[in-house]
This record gives sequence, C-alpha cells and structure tokens, in this order.
Amino acid sequence: MTPLTEREPSITIADAYQIQLSIVSRKLEREGVRHVGRRSVVTSEVVQKMLAVDQPDFGHLTSEMALADGDEVPTDRMLQPRAEGEIAFVLAKDLRGPGLTPADILAATDVVKACFEIVDSRIRDWKIKIEDTVADNASSGMLVVSERGVRPSDVDLLGCR
Repeated sequence: MTPLTEREPSITIADAYQIQLSIVSRKLEREGVRHVGRRSVVTSEVVQKMLAVDQPDFGHLTSEMALADGDEVPTDRMLQPRAEGEIAFVLAKDLRGPGLTPADILAATDVVKACFEIVDSRIRDWKIKIEDTVADNASSGMLVVSERGVRPSDVDLLGCR
C-alpha cells in the first residue's frame, strides 16, 4: 500500500500507535491469536539515521507470528520479507516506562534467547517513515526463538554476534 504518511501527511506517532493497537486488538478478539510478546525496533543509531528518526518504535508479537525450530516459513503470508538476527529478552517481571535504563531491563530479565526474525511491511517498497512502520505493527512478520535461554549475566550482550 501507499505509505500512510503520503496519504495522511498530518499523521502523528500517537495516531500510528492507535492504528497499531486497533489492528492488534482486532486480531486478538476476532482471530483467536494470543499476545506472546513485544518488540523494540529501530534501536540502533545507524538504523535511526537511515530512517531519519531519533527514537525506537515498538510492536506486538502474536502467536500467529511464532514459528518452531524446523517449521517452514509460510511465504504466502509474506509480502516483502527481510531476515534479521536478534536477541529475545524473556522477562521475569513486567516493565513500565518511560525512563527505563538498561540496568532496569536486565534486572527484569529471566533469560535471553537467540531469535531469528522475519520483518515484513505492507508499505510499498519499504518507503516507510516511523509513523508508517508503527502503524504497521513495527513491521512485524514472523520469528523463531531458541528453546534454550541463558542468564544475561552469562552473555557478552554488547559483543555477541
């Protein structure tokens, strides 16, 4: 589809989060999917500069997005997939912001797991601004998370590859 920011130039990030929440809520209510997590995207300075934004954005992960190790990716559900390696933080307790620090997040984390994420976008040619990707549920597609997790203190989170 055409970017929302082209069709509605006055759209704000708050508007985009309302659109995202409406879409996710409808999936949960009408399609019987479960909420399984949240995702933070555009967290690196390099990607923020590429997209001309100064903040990360956030999305919801649902059960229909989760694949098990060895599953085939249902490519018929994908439009413009791109793959990324990620780190999944499995929380032991809920977090509430704003103002959270990395230490707060680590203190709330039970284990970290390897994650392979397939991002996708309904916005034509990935011509997205932050409002577009937020409204599109942070370009969430599918993911596979490792079975095994490790305590964050046992991993070099800054240096791992």
